[in-house]
Amino acid sequence: MAEEEWVLVDKVQGQLQAEILKGLLEAQGMRVWLNQEGAAHAYAVAIGTLGLVEILVPTSEVEQAKQVLKAYYRGDFEDMEYGRPESGDDPI
Repeated sequence: MAEEEWVLVDKVQGQLQAEILKGLLEAQGMRVWLNQEGAAHAYAVAIGTLGLVEILVPTSEVEQAKQVLKAYYRGDFEDMEYGRPESGDDPI
């Protein structure tokens, strides 16, 4: 079985923003790999090009990832209302 290639879908400034987008894409069922320059990761540098984090997804998930990221940058996920779970279990 041939390994699937990973494709760059975005570059963001800093690990925190990258983790937010990774979580968003994973919540949509996608596999995500974050890549950051070794020195930046080792020294927690988040300035300039050393702070850039690449977001990659498998080739088969590129279009879906681009659509989700486009919706995120457009602001489609802002002001969403979150309701209680319907299971009836009260977590508190």
